[in-house]
Amino acid sequence: MPKNQNLKSILIIGSGPIVIGQACEFDYSGTQALRSLREDGIETVLINSNPATIMTDPSMADHVYLLPLNTKSLIQILKDHPQIDAVLPTMGGQTALNLCIEADEKGIWKDFGVEIIGVNIDAINITEDREKFRNLMLDIGIPMAPQATATSFLKGKEIAQEFGFPLIIRASFTLGGEGASFVYKEEDFDDLLTRGLEVSPIHEVMIDKALIGWKEYELELLRDANDNVVIICSIENMDPIGIHTGDSITVAPAMTLSDKTFQKMRDMAIHMMRNIGDFAGGCNVQFAISPDEKEDIIAIEINPRVSRSSALASKATGYPIAKIAAKLALGYHLDELDNQITKSTSALFEPTLDYVIVKIPRWNFDKFEGSDRTLGLQMKSVGEVMGIGRSFQEALHKATQSLEIKRNGLGADGKENKNYDEIIEKLTYASWDRVFIIYDAIKMGIPLSKIHEITQIDMWFLKQYEELHEIEKEISKNTVANLDRDLLLEAKQKGYGDRQIAHMLGCLESEVYSKREELNINRVYKLVDTCAAEFKAKTPYYYSTFESDIVTKEGVTVIANESEVTAKKKIIVLGSGPNRIGQGIEFDYCCVHGILAAAECGYETIMINCNPETVSTDFDTADKLYFEPVFWEHIYDIIKHEKPEGVIVQLGGQTALKLAEKLTKYGIKILGTSFEALDLAEDRGSFSDLLVRNKIPFPEFGIAETADEALVLADKLDFPILVRPSYVLGGQGMKIVINKEELIEHVVDLLRRMPGNKLLLDHYLDGAIEAEADAICDGENVQIIGIMEHIEPCGVHSGDSNATLPAFNLGDLVIQQIKDHTKTIALELKTVGLINVQFAIKDDIVYIIEANPRASRTVPFIAKAYKQPYVNYATKVMLGEKKVTDFDFNPQLDGYAIKQPVFSFNKFPNVNKQLGPEMKSTGESILFIDDLKDDQFYDLYSRRKMYLTK
Repeated sequence: MPKNQNLKSILIIGSGPIVIGQACEFDYSGTQALRSLREDGIETVLINSNPATIMTDPSMADHVYLLPLNTKSLIQILKDHPQIDAVLPTMGGQTALNLCIEADEKGIWKDFGVEIIGVNIDAINITEDREKFRNLMLDIGIPMAPQATATSFLKGKEIAQEFGFPLIIRASFTLGGEGASFVYKEEDFDDLLTRGLEVSPIHEVMIDKALIGWKEYELELLRDANDNVVIICSIENMDPIGIHTGDSITVAPAMTLSDKTFQKMRDMAIHMMRNIGDFAGGCNVQFAISPDEKEDIIAIEINPRVSRSSALASKATGYPIAKIAAKLALGYHLDELDNQITKSTSALFEPTLDYVIVKIPRWNFDKFEGSDRTLGLQMKSVGEVMGIGRSFQEALHKATQSLEIKRNGLGADGKENKNYDEIIEKLTYASWDRVFIIYDAIKMGIPLSKIHEITQIDMWFLKQYEELHEIEKEISKNTVANLDRDLLLEAKQKGYGDRQIAHMLGCLESEVYSKREELNINRVYKLVDTCAAEFKAKTPYYYSTFESDIVTKEGVTVIANESEVTAKKKIIVLGSGPNRIGQGIEFDYCCVHGILAAAECGYETIMINCNPETVSTDFDTADKLYFEPVFWEHIYDIIKHEKPEGVIVQLGGQTALKLAEKLTKYGIKILGTSFEALDLAEDRGSFSDLLVRNKIPFPEFGIAETADEALVLADKLDFPILVRPSYVLGGQGMKIVINKEELIEHVVDLLRRMPGNKLLLDHYLDGAIEAEADAICDGENVQIIGIMEHIEPCGVHSGDSNATLPAFNLGDLVIQQIKDHTKTIALELKTVGLINVQFAIKDDIVYIIEANPRASRTVPFIAKAYKQPYVNYATKVMLGEKKVTDFDFNPQLDGYAIKQPVFSFNKFPNVNKQLGPEMKSTGESILFIDDLKDDQFYDLYSRRKMYLTK
């Protein structure tokens, strides 16, 4: 059946600000759905309050409403657009589903004649209400863990008494495992039960008998209105049950499952999906399997929507789940749709992988002082990376190289943990760094049987680790001069980086690189084609690997490199890697716009990134996608292969920027602002010289490399003093200290965590107002695109402040100083592209805090508020295609726009929630007000100093 011809206009509900448990994977899903609906001539109306995402860009939907996600906003939109026929709520995570249910209960959809497509309300209610779900599963013959529902504290205590410990508590109608916990000891039960009941909106928890050591799997399904069902991807959690899938290391396809059990699990998933409701779209099903030879299967849960895992599965297989799910919601059948990668086969097929993917979460515990760092049923990670390789070992190494936590891979980088007790502790209570700790344990000589007994991780995975350690031992016996070709090739095939091999050999990374070139061990690029090369793929989506040479019968040596280099002029955009606090989805927005602008200028566009949640890593965003770590060795090989005109680094946050020095050193052209200018802005001494020359005021400061130097400086600067390390993002390690004891303690702690770092000590301007400006500069002309005033005082990180556009309380004299200083600094730094300058204002004097000649967190917010494509303009300036004077800047904003930070403190109940110079927010929303008399503005302003801390 072709699409439902009655559907002409569809409302899509987005997922709102990014929080732990619901991140930019829904931006990716929603963007795909919008593009998919537009292909069919459907008018799209979007509601989403997140200004940082590409999804809320005016180019994505016909009508974008940056409004709070509540029923009041829905009614406003439905009155504005009486033509809306249907709502698609499955692309915006739990937030969208919950809002859809609330609107249904209030009769809003019925009042406006709006149909719900892609899912039905009964399916949502059955899957979210754990008691109803359990009863349905038992009715249809799907095994479940022994469990019971509690809607009161007393009932929960009775269940615990009956089951005994350990237990699992899961709260109903929550996201990211909120309120869920693994309870080992009776004395912990009361607090965790109370928390689960409080967190659940219906005050209900399901208490399960814990299945210690059982393995966890996920299946991603799609189903059409004709009841065709396809399994897109099987995903295995390396960690056993007890750790939230969002915090687990996951592997696709499933590695340790017998075919017989996989087929049984597949049949159960299809049976479950067909019984929860009559709908067409995507579904995620989670199972637990006993670790013995019986491989008993029980169902954990089912989500009748695209999920975090479906973004991962889409990137892992090349099958665009959200795009197809949107088509199915329109009424199409799978056999009527094309495979988007091959263009020659139908969407009614199950992808086959001839490679392995490994996803590793990215945590930010350092931002939540005092937080419990062990992993459990409540998700704590803020982002994730994905590695693609020909083997599990290669993919695992590539994923660890993508994390950006100063590790070069699994081991062989001099950073291993050598403390036996600490290793045992971290294995016993799953830690964020357990992926590295397993390797350290093997290196220390702890037997695999002991590691398996403690962690319950399948022996197959542990043996893979052991093999890696064996090859490290073998290589370490050699020197770079006598290293055997086969041994070096094997190490590269297993994913070891040149840096790691250099560490084993005691030589330089460049020497290993030269050795590889001498021995002709070079990367080759393979297509992600969904069908294990059975059909020719039309979409250039690549990963790298190393292959043994193939010698034909004619004696010709062949290396199968599937990435063909064109004769077109091309540019590479470096992505921003995994999401983390301080560097989030706003840089993905910038990268996508950079790619689109370069394409408009006639360039072939090449994207390098390793984040599976983002639009920049969608297979059809750039002309070519390399799903690779944003890690020097990988990037350099791609550049040598593609020979681009240059590389854009200023759109990918600190990740891309950190590579600017090496690119320059290797003679690779940086498009836009040069490395020298970027470095000048980071080097506080040189930057302050620039400010002195131009008579621009800045807080008195000094540079210290030891605690003694810091104490000497303190006498000169006067307290309070702001202490911060060099070259960090999101205010990492920044703190305001008010006496010498605090100063010594913080400096010692920073130098322990960041050895060799230069520390900057500024006199803190107490009571100052903070403001910031973003601008585009072409080296000669400067256009300020936005000046924002922070509602919170100076001292709260700009990412955690409510920022108001335009400024609401700065006089003409101050605004003129901001404009003059911004223009002077942009020109002095020889900026070509974007620049962000931050200011502290005291007694009508504007002081410079810092300048960043790159895309900033606030650029998407300003672009959305003023309805202007600023990143498009800036990219064309970087490419030298346009001057600033070539654009017609026409900002449109009635009243004010406020960037409001959103925090995920609820995931860490015991942490200090006060705000200071180190950024803690995970996302943001945008609020439009007509004037300063608005109650919401008044409320924010009255509370502006409440959370300020040192």
